[in-house]
Amino acid sequence: MNHVLEPLGSRYAYWLGLPAEDTSDTSDEDPAQVRAMPVILRIERAEPPGRTPLLEAAAAAALAVCLDERSEPGGEWAEPMHAWLDNRIRKVARRARGTHWQAVLDLPGITVEVDGAEARALVPGLVSETPKEVSRLQISGSELPPDTPGPAPEGVPLLLLNPEVPMTVGKASAQVGHGTMILASLLSDAELAAWAAKDYRVAVRTPSPARWKELCPVDDPEAGWREDRVIAVRDAGFTEVDPGTITVLAQYPA
Repeated sequence: MNHVLEPLGSRYAYWLGLPAEDTSDTSDEDPAQVRAMPVILRIERAEPPGRTPLLEAAAAAALAVCLDERSEPGGEWAEPMHAWLDNRIRKVARRARGTHWQAVLDLPGITVEVDGAEARALVPGLVSETPKEVSRLQISGSELPPDTPGPAPEGVPLLLLNPEVPMTVGKASAQVGHGTMILASLLSDAELAAWAAKDYRVAVRTPSPARWKELCPVDDPEAGWREDRVIAVRDAGFTEVDPGTITVLAQYPA
């Protein structure tokens, strides 16, 4: 288990087992200490990206920041990364274009491009101290139409969106980022190295309701991981979905 993501892996089964109403309980949090990872989606007005490639870029970027050498103990990102991973792994997705996109490229983080779609995950920090280059960006307002990406390629993790839970591209980008992180937290060093060699690429797809039900490991997360190499992302329900909703399944390739 990767030591940077170890706190996340340790909490995984516990989080899935919580009553739905407890997933959104923030009574033990100090609002001044709430932290989040900004995920910036490049959505140009004239040439918007495809929805699926943008989600795949966001999923890879979120994990790449976590597993960058600068996030290792002693690295320049280690302290903010540890403080974030030790609590809720909130992400806030925002859209940017033109000069606003160029401005966020100067902030610490990693950009991933997939089929012309670009997403940049930034080093997590206190929400109250969000840089102005990020806080001025809109969280909602631009939706991308559904696309038809075709069969998923072999050899990369598969991220499955809940077919019965509509999500905006911003919400979905945060959820697939959660998915790559939880998945990575349970992998061996060799498996992580193999994924890193592919730049943490993934395939995002929407399964049939029957396939979703077949794979969803919420009743027995340990068996789901052991038998099918599947993890589930369970949302706290602060935006768009109800508390306790399973938004994404992530499956590591056999």
